[in-house]
Amino acid sequence: MNTKLHAVADAKGRPIGFFMSAGQVSDYIGAAALLGSLPKAGWLLGDRGHDADWFRESLENKGIKVFIPGRKSRKKPVKYDKRRYKRRNRIEIMFGRLKDWRRVATRYDRCPETFFAAILLAAIVLFWL
Repeated sequence: MNTKLHAVADAKGRPIGFFMSAGQVSDYIGAAALLGSLPKAGWLLGDRGHDADWFRESLENKGIKVFIPGRKSRKKPVKYDKRRYKRRNRIEIMFGRLKDWRRVATRYDRCPETFFAAILLAAIVLFWL
């Protein structure tokens, strides 16, 4: 069983929203699913997997500044603030803190719904710690 977890975190690295998809699904699917539930924010950091013109436009329509580096295959390079992009490690730290929970790290649950419930329980505790 292969799944991919898409997440949104706040500036402090606390989890805010999750979406779980099949492992072979593109990052665009997770971005589209989480787009409607984004909180009000001044800016958004994402990795190269989220570099799409439609995603950038929808974020800018919401008044969110985008700091996502362009894909290597882009014909016209995208400018972004590299200094601010370095703060993206907070989402990686959040995933690391989720994996401190043995049940999440080793994926004991075979059912995706049960596994997602374990992730949400761990995220609730992480949010308040």
